[in-house]
Amino acid sequence: MTTPALNLGAATTAQLAGQAWDAVRVPRGIGLLTLEILGARSGAVIEDERALYWLVPTGAATGWDITGTTVLSAGARVSVPPARRMAGPGPFWRICPGDTWLTDADALRTAVEGAYRPEAAR
Repeated sequence: MTTPALNLGAATTAQLAGQAWDAVRVPRGIGLLTLEILGARSGAVIEDERALYWLVPTGAATGWDITGTTVLSAGARVSVPPARRMAGPGPFWRICPGDTWLTDADALRTAVEGAYRPEAAR
């Protein structure tokens, strides 16, 4: 499946954020907890050995200020794996792109903040 504005070729490619989507990079441990909190509200998620990356609408994460996370927007490159790569080595899809491949930035923010809270407070 080829999603417009997300080139899903046969090899991992460095694609520019800030055009049709931005990405939010979350450290792997917090990212896995975030994914649990988001559940079915998550769109596509790229994972590498250090982090998880959510694709969000362009500009939706403006003002994002959560320690340890990074918004990748205009000019930043994101390594996008082939369409159905579901395991490493290298970047792979923790959740493959489908009909809804973007994640709502507000829902993601709430989930990341929840993941950073101590377990007893969740």
